[in-house]
Amino acid sequence: MLLACAALMTAPATAQSAFDPFGLARIDDRAGARVPVDAPFRDAQGHPTTLRRIAKGRPLLLVPVLHRCPNLCGVTLAGLSRAVAGQDLAPDRDFAVVALGIDPREGPAQARADLADLAREAPIAGAQALTGSARSIRAVTQAIGYRYAWDPRIGQYAHAAASAVLTPEGRLSGWIYGLSPSPQDLNRALSAARQDRSGHWGEALLLLCYHYDAVTGRYTPAIEAILRAAAALTVLALLLGWWRLRRSRA
Repeated sequence: MLLACAALMTAPATAQSAFDPFGLARIDDRAGARVPVDAPFRDAQGHPTTLRRIAKGRPLLLVPVLHRCPNLCGVTLAGLSRAVAGQDLAPDRDFAVVALGIDPREGPAQARADLADLAREAPIAGAQALTGSARSIRAVTQAIGYRYAWDPRIGQYAHAAASAVLTPEGRLSGWIYGLSPSPQDLNRALSAARQDRSGHWGEALLLLCYHYDAVTGRYTPAIEAILRAAAALTVLALLLGWWRLRRSRA
């Protein structure tokens, strides 16, 4: 069961608008779908490239992001970096990592800044950041079932924080959910992709990257409450796992 954890608008704002982040920003189950890996994009240096050229016959971790995101995109990439460092497969040798910009207004400058932030905080060897036209972005995101929506009231995209796993043949193997996937889940996901198998890894907790208050530099009270709840659920899951492990050894 997919638990959607998102930043909800306050009641008055909801009454004023029909914008529905839950309904508009989600991930559809399209495991096995063929991804248009030859769609044209530009890398952080402005050079034309494609997902196929980057993957070079390897599994590919595709992370849809806003390169200048005020919300959770950086947290998603940092969590993925920690998982990459904790498992045996080597980035840029055994698989490729791509941060795919979903805003067609962004360009190589924003992609470079995103990579620079990642390099300072949690580098991933060989990671690339791409930007592209609305047509190319739409072709890839529709193929993998990644839905997002622009909210003109606050000038932000509502989008999910998750990472798609592509097979070397360019098919969607599945998704890695959560802001801090475990190295074991990541390793299983990459291994499945190499064998052209499908699945989903980690707790199916879908967190929407949305509704940050740029004036105060904080999330709204609604998202802060939800993030606290999500953190509490994570702690409870870890405690439950520890308790089960103790029982199995008793």
